[in-house]
Amino acid sequence: MSLILTGSEVMQGLDMDLALVAVEDAFRAYGEGRVNMPPKAYLTLAQGDFRAMYGEIFLPHDHICGLKWVNVHPGNPANGLLTVMAKIILNDPDTGLEFADLDGTHITDYRTGAAGGLAARYLARPDAARLGMVGAGAQARTQAAAILKVRPIQEIVVYDRHLTCSRPFAERAAATYGIAVRAVETPEEAVVGMDIVVTTTPSRTPLVRREWVSPGTHINAIGADAAGKQELAPAILTAARVVVDDWAQASHSGEINVSLANGDFSQEQVYGSLGEIVAGKKPGRETSEEITVFDSTGLIIQDLALGLAVFRRAQERGLGEEKDFLK
Repeated sequence: MSLILTGSEVMQGLDMDLALVAVEDAFRAYGEGRVNMPPKAYLTLAQGDFRAMYGEIFLPHDHICGLKWVNVHPGNPANGLLTVMAKIILNDPDTGLEFADLDGTHITDYRTGAAGGLAARYLARPDAARLGMVGAGAQARTQAAAILKVRPIQEIVVYDRHLTCSRPFAERAAATYGIAVRAVETPEEAVVGMDIVVTTTPSRTPLVRREWVSPGTHINAIGADAAGKQELAPAILTAARVVVDDWAQASHSGEINVSLANGDFSQEQVYGSLGEIVAGKKPGRETSEEITVFDSTGLIIQDLALGLAVFRRAQERGLGEEKDFLK
């Protein structure tokens, strides 16, 4: 039997605390070599693309494998549709039997936000209080939610090329978190003087300049998730301790991909993976002055770990509908 969970049912069992725990388990498994994860495959289309992500993970008390089928269609909001939508299938590795079929759209948002929060926990200064955001879409919301769980943020400054996006974001965040939040008109205003900077745009040209980034800043580079995408000036990467989620994916489609292709950055300049840091194999931030960058491409193991946690919670709460697809 497979438990079918719609988006609204997933949300009844999903929160950022659950996501942070699940995603940390996933990255620790990665750092300890308890995953089997081929790089994601891309199907490029005229108006967007699909990604097939699949893998296997050994968690503390579970062993699962699965698949996520996820799209990115940047023009969708103009038609009243989400840019990113996903489906996640969870299987028993020993038999291949499917045991869960979940809407993965919200899980994708939360696991990506949780990865940014996890990176901030290990790489941002402990006293980081000012958060700058370049981009005000769905990913920005979960990034902010996760980072506020791990650092004492007192102010958020948000830039989006559309003030119609950044202003509502600022109003919602201020009401939700009870802190100062303001929308600004330039990316520079969202970067200069910030302790943590998050970029969540589909840009193919750098939006953040090196001279804007202060010593001690941590950057979550989230938006680059396909070849040719780039949000940070190459000089930021060469000045920073760069941590990737996965070298194979980051080198192909992460923030470092363009700088690697142009010869502005090399594999030897990558400090390591977030999994290595979470597993205790490498230290995270070591000084208050260093600049750190987390290059996040999104890993299937994040989806599997969080999808399983949502599945378990749904079982406990009697959510979803069981189906036998073999009959």
